[in-house]
This record gives sequence, structure tokens and C-alpha cells, in this order.
Amino acid sequence: MSVAIALVVVVVLTAFTALYVAAEFATVGVRQSRIAQLADEGHPVARRLLPIISDSHRLDRYIAASQIGITLSGLILGAYGQSRLGDGLGVLLERTGWTAAAAASTGTVVTLLALTAFNVVFGELVPKSLALQFPTQVSLWLYWPMTASLAVFRWFIGLLNGSGLMVLRLMGVQSADGHRHIHSPDEISMLIAESKDGGLLDAEEEHRLSQALQLGRRTAKQLMVPRRFIQAIEASSDGAAILAWAIDSPFTRAPVYRGQIDECIGFIQTKDVAARFAAQGNADGWQDLVKPITIVPSTLTADRIVAELRARRARLAVVLDEYGGVDGIVTLEDILAELVGGVADEFKADEARPEPLPDGRVRLPGTLRLDEAAEWLGVEWADDEADTVGGRVLVALGTVPDGGERLTIDGVEVEVERMDGPAIRSLLVRPWPGAEGSA
Repeated sequence: MSVAIALVVVVVLTAFTALYVAAEFATVGVRQSRIAQLADEGHPVARRLLPIISDSHRLDRYIAASQIGITLSGLILGAYGQSRLGDGLGVLLERTGWTAAAAASTGTVVTLLALTAFNVVFGELVPKSLALQFPTQVSLWLYWPMTASLAVFRWFIGLLNGSGLMVLRLMGVQSADGHRHIHSPDEISMLIAESKDGGLLDAEEEHRLSQALQLGRRTAKQLMVPRRFIQAIEASSDGAAILAWAIDSPFTRAPVYRGQIDECIGFIQTKDVAARFAAQGNADGWQDLVKPITIVPSTLTADRIVAELRARRARLAVVLDEYGGVDGIVTLEDILAELVGGVADEFKADEARPEPLPDGRVRLPGTLRLDEAAEWLGVEWADDEADTVGGRVLVALGTVPDGGERLTIDGVEVEVERMDGPAIRSLLVRPWPGAEGSA
């Protein structure tokens, strides 16, 4: 009977360990946004839990209560199990003919191993897995037991936290500002990939979220329409010329410059020209329709470009190179295309896309960015001197080609197919086996 009672106590103590382990992992792993959503929907426990996980200091005490509970239940389990089960097993072995010393030591070791294995599996591994898999449900279920534990351990938590801070100060270590739910962009990217693998996100959602994280890394130079493709208007153009532009141009807005395009003074919209024509029958004096244009450096990242355009209520910005000359233009559509892809951009309406060919090669536009080309090439053409595949080939050749030149770059066979003046218009490449675009 005493053995049965001892086993029941062992199970109860292991259950306490499991409770505290699950509470710790669930509370640290739960998403604050999810608890906030449940609180807004009226969930009573979520309303009580939200202030704890939102406050790093309160969360610290909550986790400390879990750690104290784990430690105490483990110590009590070891001491009680050893005194009740270990000694009893030693007596039983001694009755079978073992010497007293051998029986006692064997009973101690066997009991210790059995209790450790049982506690690790059912007191730690199982509850930890459940808490990590269902953090929201577990953190809500265990809120009331943890609240009671906080009340019981409050004085002990204060003593231990104070002692820990004192030791850290003596060591010259600045204490961290509590437990905080902070992830780096790389960690968030990994979480997104794991969510896709776990079936919580489909491929398109995963792609869009991953692209959103890249906005802080994409620069204006990588997103812009290059200078040579800009259709701009000279400020001295007469009303007839600007009216002809408004009628014939596929663009709804265009930069305006004085003398040369590096002297960009603003931009004009076709709707303003049309309104002027409707009002007075011509577009004379169109220069007073020119609006200030936003200017950004080529190194500015996409997220900061968006902030700049929003602050100025603009949709287009001129990109300057390091010497102050116009390098290109970037629009909100360019940035939006990074997120969702396939967005029509009037300044890139005729932009060519990679085209798989029957002979296994791929036709790539020379303006294709190197980071976008990787999936078609099967390798990454990283180069500090070029941002596009055309630029990478020019760097490799060391001269402006005439067309038809063949070369190999990082194991990829390349042929210059067509030129557009001094720029490479298209390339024919034979991608490495396994490249996504070659399938």
C-alpha cells in the first residue's frame, strides 16, 4: 500500500513539473497579437494574460514562478522518491541475498534513473512539445494555476531576482530588460518558412511575406527604371509639344527637366494637361502645372522610400547617383511589385521577362536584376560592380559587345543575343541542372 501511495505522489509531483514547464514555454512562445485579438473579442482569461506578456517585468516574474515551481517539484520528487522507493528497493534486494551495501547502492541508482527518465519524458519533453505546438491554448489554460503560484512564490521571486541582479552587477554585466518577444528579420524569415512547411501558409503567402521582409534590403537602384529608359520633358517645350505628349504617351506622368535631365525640376501629369486643354483649348503655360518631385539617393531602401513618398504624398521619385546625377526613377508601383508581383507599372509596361526556350536555354532580358536571375541560372551571379545580368556580362567581357559573343560565367554558358546601343538587350543562357526556370 505504501508503494502505491508513493507512486501516486511521484505522478502528482511530475504533473506539477509538467504544469510549470508547459506554462514557461507557452507563455514565452505565445504571440502577443493573438492574445490581444482574443482579448478584443472578449475572452476573459486573455484580457488578464495580455498585460503580463506585454510587460517585460511582469513576464519576468511569471517565468520566475515557473522556474521555481520546476525546481521545487523536481527536488521534492527526487528526495521523496529516493526515500520511499529507493530504500524499499534496497530492502527487497537484500532479502533476495544481496549484501546490505550492494542492495542499498543498487536501489539508489535504479530509483534515480527511473525517476529521472519518467520526469524527463512526462514532466518536461511532453509538456514542452504541447506548449510549443499549442502556445495560445496552453497559456490560457494554465493562467489560473500560475496566478496562484505567483501569489505563493512572490517573496521568493523577489529574493532570487534581487540576488541575481546583485551578482550580475558584481560581474559588471548589464541585466537584460526582461523577456521580450523580439525577432530579427532573418529569424522572422525562418519562422515564415517553418509556417509554410507546417501548412499554415501557402506558397504564395510565404513568398509575399518573405518579399515584404526584403523591403529593408532593396535599394532604389535595384528597383528603379534606369536613366536611359526615362521619357522626360524639357521645360522649354511649347504647349503643342506637351499636348502631343499627353495624347501619344502611354505614361500618365513624366519628369520635367531644364537643359539636361540631371536638372530635373519636377513632374507633370497628363490629367492636368487634359484639364488645361479642356479649359482654354490649348496647353500653353503648362509649366505652371509642374509639381515638385521627390528626390532620393540610389542607396535608400524601399521601406524608407515608401515613407518619403507618403510624407510628400507623391507616387514618383527621382533617383540620384553618388555624383548627384539622375540615375533613374522609382515609383510606388515598383515597390508594390516587390510584394505581390505582376503589378502593371506604366514605366515598365514593355519590360521583357525570362523566357524558356525549346533547346533548354533561357532568354533573359539584360535589365533583369541579379537576385531575380538566380532562380533561372541555378547559381548566383554576385558582383559589386553590376546589379543586372547585362551589367554582369559587360563586367565579364570588359568591353561593349557587338552581339553574338559567347562566354561562361560561374559555369553558366552565356550568349549575347541582342544589343540596344551600348546596352545588352537580351541574353541566351543555359542554366545549371536543377534551376527553377529550366524545368
